[in-house]
Amino acid sequence: MLDIEYLRKKQARFVLGMMSGSSCDGIDAALVRIKGTGQEIVIKQVAYKNFPYPDVLRTRLLDEHMSIREACLLNFELGERFAEAALAMMGIAEEQKIIIDFIASHGQTVIHVPPRANDKAGTLQIGESAIIAERTKLPVVSDFRQRDMAAGGQGAPLVPYADWLLFHKLEHKVTCLNIGGIANFTVVTPNFEDIIAFDTGPGNIAIDGAVRILTKGEEQMDKDGAAAHKGLIIDEFMDYLLSHKYFSKQPPKSTGREEFGAEVYLRDALASRKEHAYEDIIATVTGAVAASIVTAYKRFIEPYHDCTQIIVGGGGAKNKTLLSLLRKGLPDIQLFRSDQYGIPDGAREAIAFAILGNETIFGTPANVPQATGAEHPVVLGKITPP
Repeated sequence: MLDIEYLRKKQARFVLGMMSGSSCDGIDAALVRIKGTGQEIVIKQVAYKNFPYPDVLRTRLLDEHMSIREACLLNFELGERFAEAALAMMGIAEEQKIIIDFIASHGQTVIHVPPRANDKAGTLQIGESAIIAERTKLPVVSDFRQRDMAAGGQGAPLVPYADWLLFHKLEHKVTCLNIGGIANFTVVTPNFEDIIAFDTGPGNIAIDGAVRILTKGEEQMDKDGAAAHKGLIIDEFMDYLLSHKYFSKQPPKSTGREEFGAEVYLRDALASRKEHAYEDIIATVTGAVAASIVTAYKRFIEPYHDCTQIIVGGGGAKNKTLLSLLRKGLPDIQLFRSDQYGIPDGAREAIAFAILGNETIFGTPANVPQATGAEHPVVLGKITPP
């Protein structure tokens, strides 16, 4: 049975946050100790582990023409993989004499269509929560985006709530940059109501996509940005990549693979550039990702907020060439990786969903309406009993 009042009354809860990003490279799982709720919450990371997907599964998840039948089957298949990851983390917790109270699983987004003028909207995350609950015998909080969209929001970004809780007590104003498949900013302001947050555009989804297309799937990523470091920017290709209308759109805004997946954003452009060296193409795509982030900062943040630091997390934080380009584009701002603050680069979003799951249990609204465009604060997530 699920006793929500019991969970609320506990002095501290151990929450397992899990998610798989738009790069579809695996499950990030973070075990977090949480006390309280809302702006007085106290958070401590206990353990973190990444569970990579096999290349075959990653290819299936990245299929931009996925059928309804395939999505249905993958929902259950991923549910089993999330359950296996959860059971492994439960073993790690047991070694530390910790009992996990519940799981917060974002799952894997297979389609996210935020509201646009005169367009229909929807979102779908797979990784069946009922399977996770059945295998682990723990409550599972999932489906975090839907309620924000029901309230008129974009359903993204959702990490700003957690970013603010994690970093607002620093002595200076900072900006959090998460570079997952999609890159997003959160300006951590002293007052919660002043937060600015939005998706800047493509992150690893573009770089990884270019690598997969050019190597015909033999490679999945440009590790450490090594190929980009060797290449030269192709100016006309860079101009094409930065001409996407999303970049000039005013926040609140969010995006996903529907706009920046490799099939949509890159394939036709790459097909016409066969004469260029592999390293030059990867350098250009990496340069475009960096330029889109820098431009977004200068256009939508710098005129309104005086920030001295950017804290970078997500898989893109490991791309040395990308970080170098960001430092060159923003020379007056210090860039730090989130692991320098005790939060592993890959763990930040998993920690965020642990926090969001905690707020679901307490009935505390955890969206940021000024970031998502929602009409009002709402409680996110659905609860599957054990």
